[in-house]
Amino acid sequence: MIPGRKVPAVTFRTRVRDESIEGPNPFRWQDVTSDDYFKGKRVVLFSLPGAFTPTCSTYQLPDFEKLFGDFQAEGIDAIYCVSVNDAFVMNAWGKSQNLENVKLIPDGSGEFTRKMGMLVHKDNLGFGMRSWRYAAIVNDGVVEQWFEEEGYSDNCDTDPYGVSAPQNILEALKSVKAA
Repeated sequence: MIPGRKVPAVTFRTRVRDESIEGPNPFRWQDVTSDDYFKGKRVVLFSLPGAFTPTCSTYQLPDFEKLFGDFQAEGIDAIYCVSVNDAFVMNAWGKSQNLENVKLIPDGSGEFTRKMGMLVHKDNLGFGMRSWRYAAIVNDGVVEQWFEEEGYSDNCDTDPYGVSAPQNILEALKSVKAA
């Protein structure tokens, strides 16, 4: 994705807690659009191959969660993690990670990821279609800065991680501010 381009307009199928629903599953479906997430906000968006995967669950997501206050100090309103996983998986992952700050966006069909140009085959790992690892600073729906891991390809033998790490993005935000 080239800086200056608008994020794709899609509708995400999410599950939200609804206290009016009784029983063991007090959730309902709610459609959330790209505009709902991005309009009028400056956010960090990051994407990764999958919920509950090692690098994503051990480093990337937890570090974004821990550094949320630092991102806010640099003018970031929200941090979003999008993954080609359904709402049930994303909700369970968020619960297992004890998230309070990072919002998880389920891209179950991969439509957003495909339109971002980041959908890759991960059949070599049994994943099917997933997102390449990337991050972006998005201001009012427009990509301001782009952080894509090297080696974009289908069925990549490695899982590069570093360019889209929260520490790298935070450093980029600070360097722009200092310039």
